[in-house]
Amino acid sequence: MNETRRGLFGPRSIEVPCTVEIEQSFDSFHAHAIPEGVVLRPGDQVIVHNAPDHVAYGEVRTYQTRATVLRAGPLLRLWTEFSAILEVTELYHCGFEPKGGHP
Repeated sequence: MNETRRGLFGPRSIEVPCTVEIEQSFDSFHAHAIPEGVVLRPGDQVIVHNAPDHVAYGEVRTYQTRATVLRAGPLLRLWTEFSAILEVTELYHCGFEPKGGHP
């Protein structure tokens, strides 16, 4: 793990190894980046370096590369947690209200 920049409350950015899995098929179209050796917290950002830009249809590929984790500060982390709670509460209204025209 390589700490590249320090902030007031500890490391602000950390360079770590990263595993990238990309699949493009009939069943799934996804990309997962898994930084190794670091626990991601609310508001953190991950920048993957040297990721492939193309995977052929029907392929599943796994790459080993590096990533930079940009740590969120205390205010951004608090805001991210708060806004996530508000977004979850919006789901409470989904599907539980009667449709118009019915008593």
